Amino acid sequence: MEDTPMDLAAPGLTRRTDAWAWRLVATGASFVLFGVGGLLLRLLILPLMGLLPGGADARCRRARAAISRSFRMLVWFMHRSRVLDFRIEGAERLGNPGQMVVANHPSLIDVVFLIGQIRNANCVVKAGLFGNPCTRGPVSAAGYISNDGSMTMLERAADVLRAGQCLVVFPEGTRTRPGHAPVFHRGAAAIALRGARTITPVYITVAPTTLTKAEPWYRIPERRVQVHLRVGEDIDPATFNADAPLPIASRRLNDHLHQLFERELAAS
Repeated sequence: MEDTPMDLAAPGLTRRTDAWAWRLVATGASFVLFGVGGLLLRLLILPLMGLLPGGADARCRRARAAISRSFRMLVWFMHRSRVLDFRIEGAERLGNPGQMVVANHPSLIDVVFLIGQIRNANCVVKAGLFGNPCTRGPVSAAGYISNDGSMTMLERAADVLRAGQCLVVFPEGTRTRPGHAPVFHRGAAAIALRGARTITPVYITVAPTTLTKAEPWYRIPERRVQVHLRVGEDIDPATFNADAPLPIASRRLNDHLHQLFERELAAS
């Protein structure tokens, strides 16, 4: 029996399977929903919520709750449209007062999953989000902290922890390079030692890799993405802060976090 054209392929080419074309359309729709959702929050939902009784703190909590619910809906859409499957372990241990949630950053959607699991979380986000028309309204209303690398940013982040807020931080500052271990900057450790009651690591794996820093949104993998978030054991920052000046303690904690994530992600 002769080979049909569908059976023949040029060297190095493979047929795309697992509903690739549908997942491409659904991925684009996910980005559209993210942008439209951000504009709706900024122009309609948050202004209406601002009319409700309560001061600045109440408005901030409502904004964070709205963002969290929006992200949960986006995750639901991506799952139901078969863009990805996901598994989250230990989410019930997130969102405690004075808790700093530390996570690696393999993909653009990490923050969507994490904030979607914590109703009232503060977050250190990249400064560019405050200039983006789709995101500047929500991130400002939620009181998120701009990651501009200044000492003011470090002190503000420590202040919100001391005030009993839960703070989400990605110590890499940008997405992980595919095939490389995460490299943590010392700023997260400095924030934790200044204000956190506890540090909770969250190990995130995304396979196959997608939406990394080097990949445009339309370069989707050949098969459906599997996202796994696992909440690790709490770390007491006082164990690093007791017998050393702050710069040395920060270096020790940062080294500990780097080694911990490298080990746990390799095991995953």
